[in-house]
Amino acid sequence: MERTLEQRTIAKVSWRLLPLIVVIYFVAYMDRTNVSFASLSMNKDLGFSAYIYGWGAGIFFLGYFLFEVPSNVILEKAGARVWIARIMISWGIVAAVMAFVTGPVSFLVMRFLLGVAEAGFFPGMILYFTYWFPSKYRARVIAALFLAVPGANALTAIISSVLLQLDGILALRGWQWLFILEAIPAILLAFAVLALMTDRPARAKWLEPPERDWLEGVLEAERSSKLKAHGELTLYQALTNPTVLLLSSIYFTIVTATYGITFFLPPILKALGLSDFATGFATALPYTIGTIGMLAWSWSSDRHNERRMHFIVACLLATVGLIAVGWLTGSYWAILAMSFAAIGLYGSKPAFWPLPSAFLTGSAAAGGIALVNSIGNLGGFVGPYAVGWIKDSTGSFEAGLYFLGACALASAALAFFGLRAGVVEERVPGRLEAAQ
Repeated sequence: MERTLEQRTIAKVSWRLLPLIVVIYFVAYMDRTNVSFASLSMNKDLGFSAYIYGWGAGIFFLGYFLFEVPSNVILEKAGARVWIARIMISWGIVAAVMAFVTGPVSFLVMRFLLGVAEAGFFPGMILYFTYWFPSKYRARVIAALFLAVPGANALTAIISSVLLQLDGILALRGWQWLFILEAIPAILLAFAVLALMTDRPARAKWLEPPERDWLEGVLEAERSSKLKAHGELTLYQALTNPTVLLLSSIYFTIVTATYGITFFLPPILKALGLSDFATGFATALPYTIGTIGMLAWSWSSDRHNERRMHFIVACLLATVGLIAVGWLTGSYWAILAMSFAAIGLYGSKPAFWPLPSAFLTGSAAAGGIALVNSIGNLGGFVGPYAVGWIKDSTGSFEAGLYFLGACALASAALAFFGLRAGVVEERVPGRLEAAQ
């Protein structure tokens, strides 16, 4: 059966952009979180306590927070292609230098600089999607981006467990090889971004003129609808908008839960008596199941054109799973409980991220999306820090996991009581096919 103009256009855009974006976010997430696997031997070599390690894991997000909004505003002005390539080269260099930390001070400094280098990448991708995909496709394309998150966690677990076995080659420890070799793809892929990414549909010579016209027409109609419904916000108005600040708080709590478990799951599972190699494979299982759950969640959210309740239910699943992991700590059943939590943690993201772009446009969208992500990602500092401090104080991960479960519950409560149904609902005039 012959495909419609809409189907042909979205298919071309998807195949051109999504595989590259997913791969580069996979590499970004790998370089951000591979410290959790390096810690299996690095902490002992450098004498790091759980508290110091938690500080280092989380301080990445302080650098990220400080430079996120400026980076995204520059991206909106300068274009995604050049700015994303610059980000990738910067973070690749810093990620490789992580191999040469020698103690707490250099560890904290390099993790902070890694956050500075990567600042703006993720919100830049969310903003970039608004240039290319009509709103009814957003949850699915964001889910495609987020495939890199549990996917990176799963594959990084396996790859890192192998790289740790390089201990002693050229007088380097296994964790040093891990940082060096896993940083190289970021630098190489920057050149693929320069070659393949296109800033806007109007510049896409790989689309036929009718395809470009249809896509630009639909996106302009959506933009006009948002302006009519919400007005055109300035950058300052977006950064002080109550709904933007509420979304930032909601994202902060679920990110706290997500990164609190991401950076400590390998040590939690290693406590079962597993080898470094077996720990990597055991860690991959929950993230693999989380990937499948996330895809199902995004499909359901787009199919029903509903975000708020999909996000709330996902957060509740995460709450139950994280509390169960705490209760079952020290048992192999904890792996099953973590798989359940991963479905909720990763399923929440595709339902959440279409919300800011439902009422923000232009520079307001660039700044607002970046603010939500930067404040939210402070949870990436709070989660690991809190779990590390609780572990050192109590001698167990159990109470820390209950804390993470409470954060996921708080995210659901904020969304339920703070976001009224329809407040950030996407308003699209008529059917997309009308723009043909």
